[in-house]
Amino acid sequence: MLNNSKIFVAGSNGMVGSAIIRELEKNGYYNIVVRSSKDLDLRNQQAVISFFEKEKPEYVFLGAAKVGGIHANNEYPAEFLYENMMIQNNVIHTSHLYKVKKLLFLGSSCIYPKFSSQPIKEEYLLTGELEPTNEAYAIAKIAGVKMCKFYNKQYGSNFISAMPTNLYGINDNFDLSNSHVLPALLRKFIEAKNNNHTSVTIWGTGSPKREFLFVNDLAEACLFLMLNYNSNETINVGTGVDISIKQLAETIKEITNYNGELIFDDSKPNGTPRKLLDVSKINNLGWKHSTKINDGIKETLSWIKENNYKVFK
Repeated sequence: MLNNSKIFVAGSNGMVGSAIIRELEKNGYYNIVVRSSKDLDLRNQQAVISFFEKEKPEYVFLGAAKVGGIHANNEYPAEFLYENMMIQNNVIHTSHLYKVKKLLFLGSSCIYPKFSSQPIKEEYLLTGELEPTNEAYAIAKIAGVKMCKFYNKQYGSNFISAMPTNLYGINDNFDLSNSHVLPALLRKFIEAKNNNHTSVTIWGTGSPKREFLFVNDLAEACLFLMLNYNSNETINVGTGVDISIKQLAETIKEITNYNGELIFDDSKPNGTPRKLLDVSKINNLGWKHSTKINDGIKETLSWIKENNYKVFK
């Protein structure tokens, strides 16, 4: 992939897509094609075909997806399945039709079985039942992984699949009704501090353990894989380190200088008990995360403040 290669970043306005663009520009890539969801509906097959016909990208980072936390996945499973299937089917198939040189598909660590042995190796995919609260999203992403694999097998494409762990950072979604746990907690603590609330309520018991990757690190990994990885097999992207939700809440409480009480609502679902990726495969290739969780949260907090909390609106 040359500096003047035409690169399409799907989902450029989202947290992942915007981070990939920053990483590409930082490394001297300048022929980057983007479209907002208003200008290009990736769920619309004809719109995607027309876009590829006009732009003819050589490389594709497929970071567009409908995403959300436990609540959103639970409430809207049909939309999560349909929209993600449509997005990835259109982009992957049209990349094949227009002879894209290489495509990186971003899946999710939620594709793995609910009770996988820990840490989760790539080969554990489809060895057990999925977590019910995000089954629809996981099935869509598994279909995307298999689609890349089978297009490679049948057509000789170079479509690779990376499985990132839980992400957070700049341009995250902070909507309390459908965001992931870390941005939701960050918003709760900031608002509790700013409004002098005496307590913050957290879903579940606080015992589940999660791994969190700063989105800038993921973007770095995506470029690394586009340049160095050509296998038909999926590859995990994470830190190899996890933290309990209770520890995470305490960490955010400290970083935001909040002095109130933590209340854990055990009537709410915990989700998967533990989800830690085995990242030895990507580490052995030469990539390792560089941002510690405290530093990533602080950088995200600074970005929120720079935007005058408008990201909460």
